[in-house]
Amino acid sequence: MSEKESTSEASPPVQSLHELRARIDSVDREIIALLARRNGYIGEVARYKREQQIGIRDIERERNILEDRRHRAGSLGVSGDLVESLFRLILWGSRDRQAALKAEVPLDVEPRTVAVIGGRGGMGHCVAELFGDLGHAIMIADVDTDLRPLDAAAVADVVVVSVPIEKTCDVIREIGPAVREDALLIDVTSVKTEPLSVMLDVCRGAVVGTHPLFAPSVHSLQGQRVVLCPGRGDAWLAWLKQNFGARGLVLMECTPESHDKAMAVVQVLTHFATEVTGRTLSELGVSVADTLQFTSPVYFMELLMTARHFAQSPDLYASIQMSNPDSQRVMASFVSSAQHLQQVVDRGDRESFAENFETVRSFFGSFTDEALERSSFLIDRLVERM
Repeated sequence: MSEKESTSEASPPVQSLHELRARIDSVDREIIALLARRNGYIGEVARYKREQQIGIRDIERERNILEDRRHRAGSLGVSGDLVESLFRLILWGSRDRQAALKAEVPLDVEPRTVAVIGGRGGMGHCVAELFGDLGHAIMIADVDTDLRPLDAAAVADVVVVSVPIEKTCDVIREIGPAVREDALLIDVTSVKTEPLSVMLDVCRGAVVGTHPLFAPSVHSLQGQRVVLCPGRGDAWLAWLKQNFGARGLVLMECTPESHDKAMAVVQVLTHFATEVTGRTLSELGVSVADTLQFTSPVYFMELLMTARHFAQSPDLYASIQMSNPDSQRVMASFVSSAQHLQQVVDRGDRESFAENFETVRSFFGSFTDEALERSSFLIDRLVERM
């Protein structure tokens, strides 16, 4: 017997790719079945938490889970980063399911009547669903409904004003005096100083200014942020916090003035820069399809965010940028910075370019390292879909 024949007899038969893939499919189905089993336990956890009035999120528990799963993955030769990413999604799904099962809603919750003025709009519809899912009775009053805003405001326990920014104060002045003294009036506008002031002036009841920091098209409310600007009425403020928290929202309180100042950067600066980028691409007449053939992950991410911006309502972004009291200062600073950097590049002044780079790097401090790590994760996920 030749050496070749001996080796051939000793080797196991080569499996077909089809058979190997079938085995992988079988393992995947087992994973899904285990996730379904896990989901059943999550339902029991939600019921327990609701009975015992325990909050949905336990940061320490999540931290321990991620550390343990990474360690177990490493001991089995599986990437710890992969397993951590997977379990972060699993934990997010767990919190979302607990919120859907009303884990943070008291068993003896008193149903309220909630009137959403502007309930046919995107955010109005989102807010109506939020309160409706918690068992509250919802009334929708809009420009094309039989129910008039004034009539709804007069009978509701909670009145939510969700109309375009430029109309918000006028609507508040119209319906505010009709709100009952024992009721709550809130708005969901992205500027807070003037709307909150008007609500306090014209309404006899409790008042809270709110700003959901997300678009109504989000897939889940879990982990989304909402700003609360307290105006009047501690009991109603506590009620609002409890209801928002029950849907998995992350809450923060601040004054209307500090909110508007922050939004001038978070919204106005961001949107203005995006619009300048979009207009520049348009004026250059470049082919988006052609640039995508040469795209880097970072350019692709920037392009996605720019195109996403222009897929939405111009009225919304015009209102955000034209209503914030600090918009002019922020946009003027952007234009000045752009002109300065253009001059540096035009001169070929590498020393000034480096000085500017170091100035900004120093401004961000240790956040640059965190940003590098987190953005690398996002880029890796994005490359998977490119």
